[in-house]
Amino acid sequence: MNPDLDLGLERVIRAPRATVWSAWTDPSRLEQWWVPAPSRCRVDHLDLHPGGAFVTRLSDDGTEFVPHLDACFLAVDEPERIVFTTAIDSTWRPAGRVPFTMTATITLFEHPEGTDYRILVRHGAPDARAQHEKLGFAEGWGTVADQLAAHAEAAR
Repeated sequence: MNPDLDLGLERVIRAPRATVWSAWTDPSRLEQWWVPAPSRCRVDHLDLHPGGAFVTRLSDDGTEFVPHLDACFLAVDEPERIVFTTAIDSTWRPAGRVPFTMTATITLFEHPEGTDYRILVRHGAPDARAQHEKLGFAEGWGTVADQLAAHAEAAR
């Protein structure tokens, strides 16, 4: 991890790695935890292979859904690693810098209590990292990781 460019977080999720993997790879399960509550998520595309689309929408009121994430998977290594980027959108076109581009690596390791869940988000420049941190990386991604844990632990 480069502290000038990257942000990360770790959690131990008290559920089997297969359960956490399923929460990431099953669109109906991903919708249940992917955005901070009380907002809601819809998964438009979850094509789990390198080059596949990762597109979600967000709703604050549960009725009108607006674009949330338009990304491309770079690696999908079951059951251990998912890598996606917002630098390329779901149609393989270069993405704009609104508000910044990033590459996220989600890694799942076996742990005596369940799953060692790690997120590393890479940015291309220190100002992009700082902007993501200022926009609430720790709170947003932390809340979503906690929601994932609650979802996976209830499903085990």
